Amino acid sequence: MPHSEIETSPTYSQTGHAPAKASDADSDLSRLGGYFSLPSILFVGLSVAGLAMGLAYTFGVPIMGQRLLEGQYYWIFIGLFTAMAFIALPAMRGQKRIPVFDMIAAALALAISLWFSAHAWDMVQAGWTNLPMGVAIWLLMLEVARRSGGIPFLLVVLLLGLYPLVADRFPGLLMGIPYGFEQMIEAHVFRAEGMLGITTKIVAEIVLGFLVFAGVLIATGAGEFFIDLANAGFGRYRGGPAKVSIIASAFFGSLSGSIFSNIAGTGSITIPTMKKVGYPAHYAAAIEACASTGGVVMPPVMGAIAFVMAITIGVDYATVMIAAILPSLLFYFGLMLQVDAYAARKGLTGMETAEIPKAGEVLLRGWPFLLVLVFLVWGLLYMRWEYYAPWYASALMILLSFLRADTRMTPRRLFETARQIGLLVTQTAAIILPIAFVVSALTITGVTGSVTSGLVALGGGNIYLIILFGVLACFIMGMAGLAIVAYIFLAVTLAPAIIDVGGLNTVAVHFFIVYYAMLSVITPPVGAAAFLAATIAGARPMRTSFTAMRLGVVIYFVPLFFLFQPALVLQGDLTPLIYVLPSIVLGIILLSGGLEGYLLGVGSVRSWLRLPLAAAGFAFSFPGLWTTLIGGIVSALLVLMVWNDAKKRPGDAPAQYTPPAKEIS
Repeated sequence: MPHSEIETSPTYSQTGHAPAKASDADSDLSRLGGYFSLPSILFVGLSVAGLAMGLAYTFGVPIMGQRLLEGQYYWIFIGLFTAMAFIALPAMRGQKRIPVFDMIAAALALAISLWFSAHAWDMVQAGWTNLPMGVAIWLLMLEVARRSGGIPFLLVVLLLGLYPLVADRFPGLLMGIPYGFEQMIEAHVFRAEGMLGITTKIVAEIVLGFLVFAGVLIATGAGEFFIDLANAGFGRYRGGPAKVSIIASAFFGSLSGSIFSNIAGTGSITIPTMKKVGYPAHYAAAIEACASTGGVVMPPVMGAIAFVMAITIGVDYATVMIAAILPSLLFYFGLMLQVDAYAARKGLTGMETAEIPKAGEVLLRGWPFLLVLVFLVWGLLYMRWEYYAPWYASALMILLSFLRADTRMTPRRLFETARQIGLLVTQTAAIILPIAFVVSALTITGVTGSVTSGLVALGGGNIYLIILFGVLACFIMGMAGLAIVAYIFLAVTLAPAIIDVGGLNTVAVHFFIVYYAMLSVITPPVGAAAFLAATIAGARPMRTSFTAMRLGVVIYFVPLFFLFQPALVLQGDLTPLIYVLPSIVLGIILLSGGLEGYLLGVGSVRSWLRLPLAAAGFAFSFPGLWTTLIGGIVSALLVLMVWNDAKKRPGDAPAQYTPPAKEIS
């Protein structure tokens, strides 16, 4: 069962010099001991308390005769889940027992937060503060950042958080309004710019319900169902296991909202199967890394970064979900084409008939999962329930679980579900809550405005140069696995510059930033997702990362497409989709054929034709009149050449792959 890393942030166990092993995926649960050990019972008790408070706040249920104020609830949430972070997340890699220090830190975090909750009204109305306790919470949250995201994440949170102390000493566009240490702590801990602001709102109000929904689905067997469904639909076709990996990871990633838990959860099943039918280890790992990466921007659930974007832009989550549909489908379409082309070129077959489950039996067993997903989408899009929809969907899933003995929510399974949900929320909170210090530092110093104006000046008012600087900034900040931090920083600095100079659509610009910040997890030299998949596959990490970069090529240029054609994120006038979407689809077919050496419906592509075909496909798919026309003409000529070449060598079909005995075993 996967754990809950956020979209691009591996846990501490995955941030060392070597990638984590697949067995590390449940290290946080093993630290809690057996189901009914004292740490496990304590963890579940805190989890149930946190979920009950979240449910009461969301639906306005009175606690002790009155509804919780926003500040009261936020500090209760912070206290409970920070305490749980010290219980579940080890201070050092491989630490299995919970030391006394961790229990003291957990108790201190909970006690201080509850004290702050009792003074929440005064905090908001009269500016109530307490410097010693504020510093204590600040230090505790920094340690939580280290445990959840590793040293790179800690350095980003610490150094950017301390920026107000030296803001006036930086040159040019990095200069901001300076603050003393006491004023900085006050803003970071006690004000809406910091821990009482957007970051806590995201995880405590919006993401919480979706994490509960994901936990309930996983606990009732949704992961196994979607893998079986993908096997039933695609297992029999050439390269079937690779296609199963893509479909299963798309479903699973959308539910979990996590790249790394997706790789650990589905990759441990799909990667060995892909290797068995003939995909090299690095290729199989790259497929899983790409498929899992796309899952966090795949509706209906997606990753936490989608909720951050909804609040930052000021739109409802349904708008973000709808906007993500076409880009994610185009990405998975390109990925499917490439693995199919590789299978065709190498003669890889599908799975054995005996290994493929029957679709009817799978649907008969798993229809409740599909019904609940449809219900969630209906609640989000039609009913506009927003925060309520995942809670309703979770309740419906629990009710439907009683229809089958193997999914029924027994007391033991409820305990296990509460523990899993608690871990999901704890890891999410441990990544997102410390980002409050970054947001606070950028806000109070006023540096966001100066960076925006500086980028415009640096680009000379040229929208293409500003976009180029933006791509570089997204990638550099994302290299440390900090997509959320990168997005928040660039959303308040780069996004206004692009929108003001280019007059581009706001939703498209913010999606552009999200995609490029996320890409670093499969791109060398970091490629954390590719490295984790390589470890499971027993492949070389860098080779896997370069292969993932090629397989995921669509996700590198699609953001540029919807930046200049917002109809692709279903914004504005949708009429251009009539001619833009077909050209992009055909362009992706040509691009995939060039990269993999096999053009769908035509045949193998000579090595000297591959690069020109890929380049022509890219030009044809780019949403511009002249590029589309020129790319279309060149593409037509190249396709004709490939077709003629394939006719001259009809017997040049690849032999069917036969795995050696050691792979079968």
